[in-house]
Amino acid sequence: MLTLQYVPHSEIKNLSSGDKVNKLLNLVKEDKIVLVEGRLRPMEETELIQRTMEGISKSFKGIELCTVYPDVKRERPLDKFTRTVASAITGVKSGLTVIGPATVIKEIKRDPNKIQLLTTNGLNRRRSYKIIKKRKR
Repeated sequence: MLTLQYVPHSEIKNLSSGDKVNKLLNLVKEDKIVLVEGRLRPMEETELIQRTMEGISKSFKGIELCTVYPDVKRERPLDKFTRTVASAITGVKSGLTVIGPATVIKEIKRDPNKIQLLTTNGLNRRRSYKIIKKRKR
């Protein structure tokens, strides 16, 4: 079963960078795809990747990470000002961060209109069965 876990900004805004990374990494290790409101700071992304690399094992193969944010190039000046003021007041950086286990997510593709999350299918895993023939007596 595929599980998506939404993490609102209000849930992690008061956490230190280390605690925030721990919380997100623990959710991912539970085979959940985590949708974080807003973006992580560059240092937090770096720490997340570093801790992921340190924690790779047979059961945890790593993460896939993607940050999506609105196209601000075509934004009107008043809209840009409003977004900047709102971001300064709330502390929320606009956008969405998607983090998932590498064993579940094959690839994340993004374009201006959509996110494509390509996941692995549990049915694709091969099972080998030993066939035993009965002997005639």
